[in-house]
Amino acid sequence: MTSLSVTPWSTLYSWPMMVLWEEMRVVELFAGVGGFRLGLERASSEFEIVWMNQWEPGRKSQYAFDCYQRHYGVSMDHVNEDIGTVKEKAKDHDLLVGGFPCQDYSVARTQARGIEGKKGVLWWHIDYILNEKRPKYVLLENVDRLIRSPTDQRGRDFGIILRCFAEKGYDVEWRVINAAEYGFPQKRRRVFIFAYHKDTEYHKRIRGIERETLLNKDGFFAKEFPIRDPVAKKSSSFHIGPSNYPSLADISDNFAENLYNGGIMRAYSVFTRECPPKYDGEHTTLGDILEDSVDNRYYVTETSKWKALKGSKKMERTCKNGIKYSYSEGGIPFPDHLDRPARTMLTSEGTVNRSSHLIEYDTGAYRILTPKECERLNGFEDDWTKESMPENFRYFVMGNALVVPLVEKMGKRLIEIDSITE
Repeated sequence: MTSLSVTPWSTLYSWPMMVLWEEMRVVELFAGVGGFRLGLERASSEFEIVWMNQWEPGRKSQYAFDCYQRHYGVSMDHVNEDIGTVKEKAKDHDLLVGGFPCQDYSVARTQARGIEGKKGVLWWHIDYILNEKRPKYVLLENVDRLIRSPTDQRGRDFGIILRCFAEKGYDVEWRVINAAEYGFPQKRRRVFIFAYHKDTEYHKRIRGIERETLLNKDGFFAKEFPIRDPVAKKSSSFHIGPSNYPSLADISDNFAENLYNGGIMRAYSVFTRECPPKYDGEHTTLGDILEDSVDNRYYVTETSKWKALKGSKKMERTCKNGIKYSYSEGGIPFPDHLDRPARTMLTSEGTVNRSSHLIEYDTGAYRILTPKECERLNGFEDDWTKESMPENFRYFVMGNALVVPLVEKMGKRLIEIDSITE
């Protein structure tokens, strides 16, 4: 069988260390298999995780938590309980991070209920910790649909989140980042939210800089993830404070603002615009992360079902009011292109379904991705999940995970802004 040309995995990422002037205490929520922690620790050994929480409801086996402890040790500060029952135990900290569960926002889920959904309400546990602990910085991750949720009142959920931050004295910057647009091997679009309290030195240093300037070149994200010039007619400004919305209930009932994929909130005043990426560096592709040889169980002999699943489709759906409408989806590449970044991994990766990747060798043989390759697409170390869970769950947790090198870059930026004094 002809082998694929594969770039040595060890050359794709390097992680030079930087040093904080003083230790930064971190609380990690919804930790999964430790992606946030891994990215921060690659940025600097001075990030200290003082408390973490990971809990998968409805599952007897807590595989993600087991994986976390396999890498980071057993500790009383590693908590495997429902966050709603233990949030009061979170320790004092400087930085709060977390990829809070996103199923209620995800475009892959029909009839998503957003912040009112079963998983969406977990935002309020974050809000509680912010209110009680007032960390200097907050860095959160979610699916990009969050800024358009719910479908019948786009942006309302994000408006509520912004208002919650503002009421506690935080300014906020957000950006939707597609990892592939900055050279990484997966088209994974996620919204990152960076908040900083008004009492921080960072806030004091930048308060005289215009919001547009921060968003375009001087803010938290623009340094590591530069953007091109503004897109005409794709920007908006509004006020999320009591003068426009007397309460959170008013935002919930009446929010009607335009939100784009980047923005700044300063003291309730919001500026948001489309932020097209600007990147001239090297790009890693799906072909670059493939293993040289894999077990026969990953090969596919019957491809007709796969081809049918990946074709375009049209179906009839019904709204809550009984009105029927037609829903269409375009086709997915069959097989996947090896000279381009991979598509977004979902939790169903590796199973026979529309979204799983299928690659073809020069000989005409087909196979699915291996769990190790899925780890590589998210920037984890090889076999990060191997000893902690069955193989089907390895695919699942990578479908839920973030792209670790993005967090590493943000960790370095956080070191920079926290280390500079007036």
